[in-house]
Amino acid sequence: MYVGFIGLGTMGQPMALNLVRAGTPLVVWNRTPGRCEVLRAAGAQVAASPAEVFERARTVFLMLADEAAVDAVLGRGTPDFAGLVAGRTVVHMGTTSAEYSGGLQDVVRAAGGRYVEAPVSGSRVPAEQGELVGMTAGDDDAVAAVRPLLATMCRATFDCGAVPGALLMKFSVNLFLITLVTGLAEAFHFADRYGLDQRLLRDVLDAGPMASAVSRVKGPKLLARDFTVQAAATNVLENNRLIAEAARKAGLTSPLLDACHALYGEAVEQGHGDEDMVAVLHALETRTDGTPAPA
Repeated sequence: MYVGFIGLGTMGQPMALNLVRAGTPLVVWNRTPGRCEVLRAAGAQVAASPAEVFERARTVFLMLADEAAVDAVLGRGTPDFAGLVAGRTVVHMGTTSAEYSGGLQDVVRAAGGRYVEAPVSGSRVPAEQGELVGMTAGDDDAVAAVRPLLATMCRATFDCGAVPGALLMKFSVNLFLITLVTGLAEAFHFADRYGLDQRLLRDVLDAGPMASAVSRVKGPKLLARDFTVQAAATNVLENNRLIAEAARKAGLTSPLLDACHALYGEAVEQGHGDEDMVAVLHALETRTDGTPAPA
């Protein structure tokens, strides 16, 4: 029986490739067909529609951009939805609101399907290397059934209890990530404007207690002004929004996150949304200089 994978974007494509390379019989679909070709070359079957994926697979991974994309793929709210998910396990790997995921679980279960929440922490390079960190939530038997498949994409997977525990855990992780990378960009901006050797800054950071896998990847990108995408600024802004909304619903303060939200919003407005999250540097430079830097 095939496993299905829908959504072959920056993260989804390498994740699906790792499944194929591990010997998983995979059937895939993507809204932009060209993204399927590397999977076809690796041995995956390419479906003509999401319905065909569900027809051929009992477990279907969804790595989609947002709630609207998930609803469109599943035909949620249409008569086709129940026939699509009945008897299937839907594995939701994208980042949506916790409330949305809880509602999706309810309707999948009501239609006779099973539901697993399985967001991941990491960007494109860890996805390519099978080094993501997975978080799961859902019924124990459904989670246990998909764990061997997640092991081909993730170096570690953590059980977060009932839905939406996995998404809330990812929000907690991403809150730290967003503020960390924004702080790193601000440090490079500060050093640059004081005329310091940014290579030396990178070396000092790498040698000290603040060094991390994140700083060792993002520091060289800031040094080289390399904005090629690992995690797009637009996606970071959307994650930031979801986390901030979750904080407001719980009556929590999030001052660092709110400052980052404003900066990423400015970077996206300046045309840097398709660049890596270190492009928040542009927003910092614009606040200092008063005019946007060239894209």
